[in-house]
Amino acid sequence: MPDVGEGLSEADILQWYVKPGDRVHDGMTVCEVETAKAAVELPIPYDGAVHEIRCPAGTTVDIGAVIITVDTAPDGGPEPADPPTSEPADPPAPEPEPQQALLVGYGVMNGSTRRRPRKPRAERERPARREAVPGAAKPPVRKLARDLGVDLGLLVPSGPGGVITREDVHAAARTTQPPVADQPVRVPASDERRVPIKGVRKATAEAMVTSAFTAPHVTEFSTVDVTRTVKLVQQLKQDPDLAGLRVTPLLLVARAFLAAVRRFPEINASWDEAAQEIVIKERVHLGIAAATPRGLLVPNIKDAHTRNLPQLAAELGDLVATARAGRTTPAALSGGTVTITNLGVFGVDTGTPILNPGEAAILAVGAIRTLPWVHRGKVKPRQVLTLALSFDHRLVDGELGSKVLDATAEILEQPKRLVTWA
Repeated sequence: MPDVGEGLSEADILQWYVKPGDRVHDGMTVCEVETAKAAVELPIPYDGAVHEIRCPAGTTVDIGAVIITVDTAPDGGPEPADPPTSEPADPPAPEPEPQQALLVGYGVMNGSTRRRPRKPRAERERPARREAVPGAAKPPVRKLARDLGVDLGLLVPSGPGGVITREDVHAAARTTQPPVADQPVRVPASDERRVPIKGVRKATAEAMVTSAFTAPHVTEFSTVDVTRTVKLVQQLKQDPDLAGLRVTPLLLVARAFLAAVRRFPEINASWDEAAQEIVIKERVHLGIAAATPRGLLVPNIKDAHTRNLPQLAAELGDLVATARAGRTTPAALSGGTVTITNLGVFGVDTGTPILNPGEAAILAVGAIRTLPWVHRGKVKPRQVLTLALSFDHRLVDGELGSKVLDATAEILEQPKRLVTWA
């Protein structure tokens, strides 16, 4: 298992794309793993035939552990390429034969080839009638079944060609009398479902607890008339320079926030406890919180302060799409300096966001609503949203935080200030 992130100690194997006996070539993707930061596809650095899959899907593996061996001389080597038909209950990790190459193109750490203890043989073996059934389900369906506690060996496939579908799994999870291959088997009903805490969700939880109990949070709020910003968004959607790009209110919120940070750069900072120093960053790496199937991710746009509006729109769209597809790289998740979280997409008016560790400020953006508002001395329906800025009170006092929040709100109320502040 290569070190695919920055100092990560383990990864979860999500799925294998090969099996023993399959031919592989240098650079071919053989499996997908999930670290505490992202899902990553791993290539094999050898030509040959897969000799053994050491760690099945669902296994948590230490960095440096051997997860696959490859016979680099399958047509003439002294050892056969086919995997052994059986193995002892707890075999010691064998040293690879000279012709069996390991997935070490990234460098296996000496002394770090430990892995999780194997389960007892009885737990790893399956009854004969079930051996072919899990193979008829795609990896996402098998993972769903594990999460819901559904035994694939007891299901009657309903998909084309005898494939078990997601609907089959959900139906089995909802009833105490699921369809089975041989005879009815009663599954105990339960009023709870347990999901292992691992991968991105585990890392997020640890980071948020650390942040909440390390940095003294202060949150300030500002409710803003953004009618002009909403109109500008509609106009920009017709601009040829932004053709093909996703133009939303969030884009202009990001632009306004970056302008406020540029005007008050002291908020683009971090607290160095060891050195007892406030570190003011010259570059703004803007994090955008994104909800994904694997949990909350906060990738960031590097040097966001240097991007013009079309560039910012393009990078913002790519960032969100990549995160939701589970293809965000560890590098994109590291080094953020300030963050925006968009609660408005969930219909929420506001919130008190928790800082990302190492950052001094995070801006929450609420839903835009049509509300009665005093405009030019008269009550009129206007487009209104609420901003919430949380900041680390060790290095950002109330004055600085208020100035940044007010500057962001001022631009959104009068977006032409984006020109005068540029």
